[in-house]
Amino acid sequence: MHTAFFLLLGASVARFLLRHPGSASTPWIIALSITLALLYVLGPALGAAPTARRLLWLGLVVAVWVVLVVLAPSFAWCAVPLFFTALRTLPPRAAIVLVALLTVFVVAAQLKLSREFDPNLLLAPPAIAALATAVFVHMERQAKSQRALIDDLIRTRRELAATERREGTLAERQRLSMEIHDTLAQHLSSQQMLLQAADRTWDSDPATARAHVRTATGIAARGLAEARRLVHDLAPPELEGGGGLADALLALDAGPDIEVRFHLEGSPAPLPDRVQSALLRIAQGALANVREHAHARTAALTLSFLGDQVVLDVADDGEGFTEPREAAGDRGHGLPAMRARVRQLGGTLTLESTPGEGTVLSAAIPLEPPV
Repeated sequence: MHTAFFLLLGASVARFLLRHPGSASTPWIIALSITLALLYVLGPALGAAPTARRLLWLGLVVAVWVVLVVLAPSFAWCAVPLFFTALRTLPPRAAIVLVALLTVFVVAAQLKLSREFDPNLLLAPPAIAALATAVFVHMERQAKSQRALIDDLIRTRRELAATERREGTLAERQRLSMEIHDTLAQHLSSQQMLLQAADRTWDSDPATARAHVRTATGIAARGLAEARRLVHDLAPPELEGGGGLADALLALDAGPDIEVRFHLEGSPAPLPDRVQSALLRIAQGALANVREHAHARTAALTLSFLGDQVVLDVADDGEGFTEPREAAGDRGHGLPAMRARVRQLGGTLTLESTPGEGTVLSAAIPLEPPV
């Protein structure tokens, strides 16, 4: 629109100079044309909002243009860019009134230039003004709709970001609760059982009692290491020595009255840290259930490398049960925590049990094929 305005203004000046050489009004035409051009240039600097300065500017532009049209009717076609300027600046009703007045001046100017009456000169300017107004109104509606859509998208993006933050917070809380259940709670439970056993045998068998105390001290040291790891969010301390998952599973125990055996099957392959940590925690949680609920004498840990997956089996010779259930003291973090860990890694957890014949828990996690 700006380019069209200056082209039309220049063409109108050139037409006047060519048609009326040496006219007495030429200095006025040139001066008013320069004034109109300067005023038009100032428009974008005032913004599009209908402020007092903007309205004063629009009034000056229209007044100078009207004077030019009175002196030289050929300047009438500069009104087309002024239509959009008025529509952008004024409220809709006021803008339509101003466009109608500008159209009247255009029609009068064209009739003055014509040597004979031409119906097109009477009908074309209103048609052009109506078309320009319709296009502008349509564009404004589209722009408003797009702005509303953009606002909705921004609001939706913020809500999604907030939801993701909440979900991340809940996931982290769940992870920490599982970590605490599988480590600190189990260590404290083992210490309690060992100290109770030491208290029962303190007078009758001091050597055994001291052995229980020493074992409880070692468990307390591991629990302290676990607490520090949770604070710093490091890998499980059992995996920090470089021995790997097999050595960490071999070192697990289920208390003084349960014998834990470990078997390794297949060719060991490097496992991601997340997989090692998850399987170790599952083994610890399973042994905690064996110790607290199964009343078993032995428990067997089997780590199997099957090429495309790694499988951890935890079997005991305890009482078993008819349906998978959570013990009252487990507080909902045992099997659900194991299932959550396996599910996060794309694996499966199965539990088989027969009353009087023990329980077998199996966790299978798929492995990515080697490159």
